[in-house]
Amino acid sequence: MMATTHVLAAVAFATLSAVVAPEFALVAVVAAGLGGLFPDLDIYGDHRRTLHFPVYYPASAALAAALAVAVPTVATVAAAWFLAGAALHAVMDAFGGGLELRPWEATSDRAVYSHYHGRWLQPKRWVRYDGAPEDLLVAGLFAAPPLLVFDGHLPQAVAALLVFSAGYVMLRKPLASLWAWLAARLVPRLPHPLQTRVPERFVE
Repeated sequence: MMATTHVLAAVAFATLSAVVAPEFALVAVVAAGLGGLFPDLDIYGDHRRTLHFPVYYPASAALAAALAVAVPTVATVAAAWFLAGAALHAVMDAFGGGLELRPWEATSDRAVYSHYHGRWLQPKRWVRYDGAPEDLLVAGLFAAPPLLVFDGHLPQAVAALLVFSAGYVMLRKPLASLWAWLAARLVPRLPHPLQTRVPERFVE
């Protein structure tokens, strides 16, 4: 799924704080949004493996949540929601498409790596690929709670994420073709040590 979908899912989940603990609502949604984005910082490395932990993130989030309930401070609440956002991201990736340049072709059996199980989890493809029309639909559904609950800059940021998501959906397939064209011409010209560092999915 799109990085924006992960961010909006985490923010929607954290919107519960506006009801349960309104004094921590803003901290919760910001921390959750950052947590929802964090795993995808490995996109140019060993993507969906280096920073993706579909078992360890949820376990850590549960422990952090217990601490936040026992000792509710800005730091404990932020840590709990950051880990919850990261956990949601890693788990959601198993329900999307595979890890390939053109995931709509469904040629990859790798969705997200589970360090606990020591293997790749297979993609369920409920959302066929990141940037699919249904991905935008899911993003829109997750955007609804913060849009309805909050006012000020947060709804504006959520709306901006939706607009960006819509643009990405329209350009998703052309961007993959453009990247494949560029990679075919640029990667062979790189020094060999750099060629080996280019992820396989970018030069398939």
